[in-house]
Amino acid sequence: QVQLVESGGGLVQAGGSLRLSCAASGIIFSANNMAWYRQVPGKERELVASIGTGGATNYANSVKGRFTISRDNSQNTVYLQMNSLKPEDTGVYYCNAKRLFQLSGFWGQGAQVSVSS
Repeated sequence: QVQLVESGGGLVQAGGSLRLSCAASGIIFSANNMAWYRQVPGKERELVASIGTGGATNYANSVKGRFTISRDNSQNTVYLQMNSLKPEDTGVYYCNAKRLFQLSGFWGQGAQVSVSS
């Protein structure tokens, strides 16, 4: 079955860095667009960054210049390098894998990121 397993979350002070990883299995990883979403209580899940099968990237305005998404197709893993973290980056970060013909794709279990001021 499909599994997306996130790791790398934690508690960090403002200005610090974290790197999230999402290891995928049960899918043809190289054929999937991969993305990171963030959700905070009471709000909808929002797109943070995405990377296409060809490597094209897209970022939310709030994280441009601070976050970098990358993928390693040989390891079936997508990464989110988060630098200069701010308290408003706090949330549960979810990994998503989706092919073009899919409506929502597959989701990981989420990783908590907490940034203290």
